[in-house]
Amino acid sequence: MNVLLLFLLATVPALIICILIIQADKHEKEDKLQLLLALLSGAIITIPAFYVEAMAHNAGWEEPTNISKTILYSFLAIGGVEELLKALALVLLFYPRRFFNEPFDGILYSVMIGMGFALVENYLYAYRLGDVSNLVVRAFTAVPAHASFGIIMGYFAGKAKFDSSMPGRRLVLGFLLAALIHGAYDFFILYERYEWLGGLALVCLVLSVFYARRLIKLHQQNSPFKEQA
Repeated sequence: MNVLLLFLLATVPALIICILIIQADKHEKEDKLQLLLALLSGAIITIPAFYVEAMAHNAGWEEPTNISKTILYSFLAIGGVEELLKALALVLLFYPRRFFNEPFDGILYSVMIGMGFALVENYLYAYRLGDVSNLVVRAFTAVPAHASFGIIMGYFAGKAKFDSSMPGRRLVLGFLLAALIHGAYDFFILYERYEWLGGLALVCLVLSVFYARRLIKLHQQNSPFKEQA
């Protein structure tokens, strides 16, 4: 198998999303170093995330015909843990900083964290499977899914910092929505008793993408730098 082709298929989709979300930041551009740090932090949090998922697998949670175990594995071990780690990276490393100075920055940094996570996931799939078709499918499913989850979480982080009397609740709401949608998406894929559930995963992805696009437009319209542009 062509190693270069696998590397490109694992890398390019996430980088395209990074470029698109940076271009969507229309009114006050961020420092490239901070964006790179967000990408790197997303890559680093894959270590504890994969460790927890391995523990859940060893505990027997990854049983695709057992609905209760699949729910636990999808919503807790995958959706819950991955989105919690992303939320912690966003809130601890970027949310309090002075350069986080408009609502859209929540979306931007959250997506960069998500793309760092998606890149490492893709590299692991490329290494373990060496399968071009798998990476092509992920380019149109898992990678944009991570981006959509990041946009949803980042939208509420932006609202929490600049347009809320209850920032803690906004942050928790953003995390919970991202985790629930992520968990549902994985549940529809992992639970194998009914084949038609795979179609619901696609519906979940499409709805998430449309919702994420709407949230991007809302923060673009509400930027405090809009009048200066």
